[in-house]
Amino acid sequence: MRTLCSSTLIGEFFIIGFAGLVAMKDDSLSSSAVWTVCGVAMALSVLLCGMVTRPGGVQLGWALQIALIISGFVVPLMFFLGACFAALWWASVHFGRKVDEAKARWAAQEAQAR
Repeated sequence: MRTLCSSTLIGEFFIIGFAGLVAMKDDSLSSSAVWTVCGVAMALSVLLCGMVTRPGGVQLGWALQIALIISGFVVPLMFFLGACFAALWWASVHFGRKVDEAKARWAAQEAQAR
């Protein structure tokens, strides 16, 4: 699960940065506000890579997905990209857990065979 979720989060890191560049073109937003919000979100996406298997890590990931979708009110394309990454996050968690279960079964079978 960790690999799939981390890949999704690193992709989000770049998307958040690019969204920040797009948001800079909005004259009603100050550059310091844009980069404070983007910086926190980018840092959270990187930190979550290491926290995804810990308690609450997946829930924080969902919070980041919701924030990405909500950011569509500033950069409208983020409604679409946020929804895409939320779907990727779901798939990463869902299929990552299945892979982890299969690895555990395989390891148990190998241990019994010895």
